[in-house]
Amino acid sequence: MRILCVFGHHNYGDPQRGEGYEYCNFLPALRALGHEVEHFESLDRDAWSDFPELNRKLLEKVESFRPDVLFCVPMHYEVWLETLSLVRESGVFVVNWGTDDSWKYAQFSRYIAPAVDLCASTSHEAFASARREGLNSFWLTQWAASGSRTLEPLPASKCRYDVSFVGSAYGNRLQWVERLARRGIAVECFGHGWANGPVDAERIPQIYRESVISLNFGDSGVHWRGLRPYRSRQIKARVFEVPAAGGCLLTERADHLDEYYRRGEEVLTFEGEDDLVWQIQALLNDPQRRDALAWAGYRRTLAEHLYETRFNDLLSILLQRSQGEGGANRTHRPIAWPEFERAVALHRPAPMLRDFLAWPFRMIWGERRGPRAARRLLFELSWRLAGRRTYTSSGWPGRLFYRES
Repeated sequence: MRILCVFGHHNYGDPQRGEGYEYCNFLPALRALGHEVEHFESLDRDAWSDFPELNRKLLEKVESFRPDVLFCVPMHYEVWLETLSLVRESGVFVVNWGTDDSWKYAQFSRYIAPAVDLCASTSHEAFASARREGLNSFWLTQWAASGSRTLEPLPASKCRYDVSFVGSAYGNRLQWVERLARRGIAVECFGHGWANGPVDAERIPQIYRESVISLNFGDSGVHWRGLRPYRSRQIKARVFEVPAAGGCLLTERADHLDEYYRRGEEVLTFEGEDDLVWQIQALLNDPQRRDALAWAGYRRTLAEHLYETRFNDLLSILLQRSQGEGGANRTHRPIAWPEFERAVALHRPAPMLRDFLAWPFRMIWGERRGPRAARRLLFELSWRLAGRRTYTSSGWPGRLFYRES
């Protein structure tokens, strides 16, 4: 197959944050399966002048590359729903890989699902919600590890770090690390916002392998159900990456984790600060058990949790569904450019309104953070009040805030 992948080269489109997760893991896995794969940049705001140019260039890429599948990982509204529909109408199967659906389903995935052939979600709760709402394009999958980045475990005695964490410093991760430090446990942290800063993607598996214990925090911050705040805890990609690289995983407990690993035999979990401290101390004092856990997790990951396996299943499901709907007869057709131009005509920037909305936020948070806060508020209002329109060419957040999106 020819597969066009649409996501960022770097985390959040920022080269200073290091190469993006999907870029480092998804492309090699799809190529390892024998597919012809090309990448299209969708997150770097310096790559395109505005969202109309981004969407136009994407459609031009579809016409020139003629993919069989468009595999996208949107942040939010950078790829318009109109664009996805035009891609499908040109004979290309569209797959959306949903991230953070434990909280993002309500505000995003349920709106994009009707515009794609297959909406892959790692959230059991989101999948159940989609079924209740009749969104049959949803398919339940899970994060995994790239087969190109697996490493056999090192003995604990040869590890460089006692305890490490790799990931950006946001949410309550700083508090976790600070509380551990106060109790005599030093955690070597890598990623945006930590003293060590981001590390090259190639180095991350080595850090896992050279750590006696690799931590994972499952909390993804405060989100809202109506007017009620809640904290989302989910299975992260790190859950699979650590064992794949020969590391010993100690992760915050999350629903459905037992469906992928045997707790206490292949990975360890914790619930609360006292439990985390006890688990770390016990494991550091028992290197034989640590080594057994690392090897058991490594073997399970290679057998069941590589992206090569996940994507092979995903593409097989896509073909089965498409054949059942008569999609096997799809042929490549020209992009309907007049329809796209009508979408572009609805994308009318309003710089004066943008400045008016951002002004009070600039007064509080400054020139850089102020417009970002204004965009966030507008987005939160938009998806609640305008729903699907937020992700079209006429959506207000995209029309007013390109750089900040």
